[in-house]
Amino acid sequence: MTRLLKHPTIDWKDDGTPVAREAGDVYFTAGDGLAETRAVFLKGCGLPEAWAGRDQFTIAETGFGTGLNFLALAELWAAHRPHPAAWLHFVSFEAYPMTQEDAARALGEWPELSELSDRLLKIWPAPVIGVRHHVWEDLGITLTLHMGDIHEMLPASRFKADAWFLDGFSPAKNEDMWAEDLYGLIAQRSTPGASIGTFTVAGSVRRGLASAGFDVAKAPGHGRKRERLEARLTTPPAPHPDAYGLRAPYPENSSSAFQSIAILGAGIAGASAARALTARGADVTVFDRAGPASGASGNPIGLMMPRLDAGDTVQARLLIDAYLAAREAYRGLDGAHETDVRQMPKDETERARFEKLLADPPLPLEDLEAISGGGLLHKRALIVEPRKVVTGLLEGITLGTGPVDVSLAERRVNGHRYDAIVLANAMGMLEQINWLGLEGRLGQVEHLTGAAEVAPDAMASGHYALALRDERLWGATFEKIPAGIAPEVSDAARDTNAEALRLLSPWWKGDAKRHPITSRAAIRATTADRLPLIGTVTDRDAAIETFEGVRKGRPADADAPLLPGILMVNGFGARGFTWGPWAGQIIAAQLLGGPSPASVQALEAVSPMRLILRALRRSEI
Repeated sequence: MTRLLKHPTIDWKDDGTPVAREAGDVYFTAGDGLAETRAVFLKGCGLPEAWAGRDQFTIAETGFGTGLNFLALAELWAAHRPHPAAWLHFVSFEAYPMTQEDAARALGEWPELSELSDRLLKIWPAPVIGVRHHVWEDLGITLTLHMGDIHEMLPASRFKADAWFLDGFSPAKNEDMWAEDLYGLIAQRSTPGASIGTFTVAGSVRRGLASAGFDVAKAPGHGRKRERLEARLTTPPAPHPDAYGLRAPYPENSSSAFQSIAILGAGIAGASAARALTARGADVTVFDRAGPASGASGNPIGLMMPRLDAGDTVQARLLIDAYLAAREAYRGLDGAHETDVRQMPKDETERARFEKLLADPPLPLEDLEAISGGGLLHKRALIVEPRKVVTGLLEGITLGTGPVDVSLAERRVNGHRYDAIVLANAMGMLEQINWLGLEGRLGQVEHLTGAAEVAPDAMASGHYALALRDERLWGATFEKIPAGIAPEVSDAARDTNAEALRLLSPWWKGDAKRHPITSRAAIRATTADRLPLIGTVTDRDAAIETFEGVRKGRPADADAPLLPGILMVNGFGARGFTWGPWAGQIIAAQLLGGPSPASVQALEAVSPMRLILRALRRSEI
């Protein structure tokens, strides 16, 4: 299996109906697709009455297709939103995404949906495996797309649906989408009483739903179909243990008790979390002694490009998910400049990795291609002006500067009690939590201004060299620094960066001899496995007692004990502008409810609880 998803081959009937050639089936009934959606799925799930009085309502779908079901639902929600602060969450799965052009042609059949369809087409997913999460703040809608084989993506998803649209191609033509093993997973990801609407009345579907705990009934069909199915979950399955502490701190899809939130740290981690939480309606205050973008997020300019692995691993996928989330989050922000990045291999090992990567690329040609010399061309990457980007993310959010007095036990900051506290203060977090094993890495860059005005330009090979307008920047070092030591620039680091500039040899290298150079050093918080720390903070002592048996090889089969209302986004290392928006989305979903914007495997890989479980398995604690 290739790492990129395949677009379906679309044949168009004379009446404009799209047909998936491989499946041999239509995406919707000719001339009647929207009415069919409203009858089979919206009415079939009792909408809009089912969400009356609700603060949040989650609907899941098997088969995103043209996006018509989502658009019809969004239209209905806009007309019948329970109250201005209510949220609709839509989760869908797609292994064969249409091209944007085919989707636009299909949706053009319904001009009455054009405002919504135009909006969807702007974020239409590329054929990249992973999870894409979008927030339509003005409408109170989130859209979470799991791109990949549903047999892989559904088990890896994390959400609880109040209703389901079962909308794969017909069981006779696409058996895989209606396989027996999926019904139990659907039940596991449903709330008690969850409803299902589907067009098929196939006996295998009825039996599969019934065996998973659904009460199934036939209902009058639509158009030429005499019957359809409706189902309701009457026997919910028992929940699985949550050893990594991924659960929301309140019942799924209920009204959140976490609305007043303090964030410690106004770098890219804190600013991204603040933006994600504010977009979902939370009342956020950000605290930072020195003000926005004053630490590692404060370099004059920086580079935001993907880190691509040759293997299709959990880490490789979450890095791509984070990169794509960041690119979307910064789109249109002052201080974010699209550019191509020429990345040359720094040694033979990396050259071989690049060759393997290009043989089975994880990103499409619009984002990645080979260049001479064995290098990679990363298209649509970004040069960022950190202070402008961070300030833009924090626009309209309350900011507190100066001394910060914190009590995690009481959830108080400067004497005020908050529903939740998010720790985004890099190495400063050691003042509150000292068991995480964070390492400080000193990063120094060299910067000059006054050169010729140019378009954004970037090179990378271990280090990087950037040009933006009249600015040039190169570096960066990444040296260990003991805790408590203040960052200082050094001649040694300057020499290291000068050698890196010589090897990169950008066309502007002469500017480094003609203009005064300023050095800047800052400390980046990193973890031993180079993955960030995102999620609810574990009660360490209680966790060690709960999972004592893990030392002896027993499974981690209990819920992780957590510190209520205490979360973190930290350990970003040198990739803060890549991790920030993705981490913020995860925190918003955990605190405010709704589907996770990441796979379960990714959430476990970045969970703070992973450190405790790993140490127990190795008998290190």
